[in-house]
Amino acid sequence: MLPRETIATADIPDGETLTLVSHGRDFIIMLGRDELMGTRMQFSEEQLAELTLAELAAPKPRVLIGGYGMGFTYRAALDRLPAGGSVTVAEIVPEILDWAAGPLAHLTGDSLSDDRGKVVICDVAALIDDANDGTTGKYDAILLDVDNGPDGIVRDANYRIYSRTGLAKARDALNRGGILAIWSAAPDYKFTQRLKEGGFDVEVREVRARPNNKGPRHTIWFARKP
Repeated sequence: MLPRETIATADIPDGETLTLVSHGRDFIIMLGRDELMGTRMQFSEEQLAELTLAELAAPKPRVLIGGYGMGFTYRAALDRLPAGGSVTVAEIVPEILDWAAGPLAHLTGDSLSDDRGKVVICDVAALIDDANDGTTGKYDAILLDVDNGPDGIVRDANYRIYSRTGLAKARDALNRGGILAIWSAAPDYKFTQRLKEGGFDVEVREVRARPNNKGPRHTIWFARKP
């Protein structure tokens, strides 16, 4: 059995510690003993971007992503982005970008230098707030993968994003017809109801973690602003 080797650690603001480990040819980001993401099971995070962009009517979509992680969602968004579109990623842990440029550079490629996108070190809630107060333009899609889902196990402050107030702010930060897409490790019926009560048209899809229809089943909510 291959041992896991610790590559680096990083503290989450107002949260716990992330650990980047290698396991043979694979890399995993851990929170304690929990695997948050890894190179063996990235398909559902890519689908978060691919399925959302496939549904957008905006010819030059403006996309906001909460959480860089290993960059799966960001790179998938860039790959599917129509000409003239843009992608902004909010990441609260600066060391994540050091990992992207260092031990995970083979995954990152040239995505961090792509002029269609940018990564901002901040809470995604701050950029959503900026769109609400007119500091920035509104978005055509907001993709959230800032935690393990709406239960917010990584950082207590993440509960705000998935609360009724947070969802209302996200809805207001979207252009009409825009989509709020949220990744989760597990289904959550109460959260589906919260989205509907927040004025969204909601579709829930189950996506496998691996493209060969294997691995855990993950949940993605696609909540459209009418």
